[in-house]
Amino acid sequence: MAHRHRTRSHARPPASAEALARGLGWFSLALGAAELLGARSMARWLGMERHESLIRAYGVREIATGIGILAQKDPAPWIWGRVAGDALDLATLSGALRDPKAHRDRVAVAFGAVMGATVLDVACANALSGQEPPRHRRAVDYSDRSGLPRPPGQMRGAARDFEVPRDMRIPDALRPYRQPRRQERPQPSM
Repeated sequence: MAHRHRTRSHARPPASAEALARGLGWFSLALGAAELLGARSMARWLGMERHESLIRAYGVREIATGIGILAQKDPAPWIWGRVAGDALDLATLSGALRDPKAHRDRVAVAFGAVMGATVLDVACANALSGQEPPRHRRAVDYSDRSGLPRPPGQMRGAARDFEVPRDMRIPDALRPYRQPRRQERPQPSM
């Protein structure tokens, strides 16, 4: 029987998703270079001077991700990597929002910018992966089933008298052999 359900994972992603991925790759390279080369200024602007080396490390991560996005035929894993990096950035910035030494208004601006980038990254990753946004799924109604509405004690053994049809049983050739008591050939168990 032919399987008519077509999975989207093998379909080519839309051209707009590929263009967005390329744009995000170039954005990653630019942001990574800015974080790597301007970590001191960025840390001072945010009031996070003690996180300068962390900002540089994030810059290296951005550059590696950007290269991965632009160099690979399938950029989807690298875009998901950007999403993971965004989560790390958001965790760092949310910690800075509680830090009394940080410039909270500037950190809030950076937090909003990362949130915007995260939305783009997730949309792009979903489009590239062939996943559609979640929809409301129809709830399955099992109320007409005979066993499920009953308590477990009443359901246990309800199918005890069911006899398995011959064509649904394990073929004789695949059944385990009984051990012979004497010098006989092993026989399939029934």
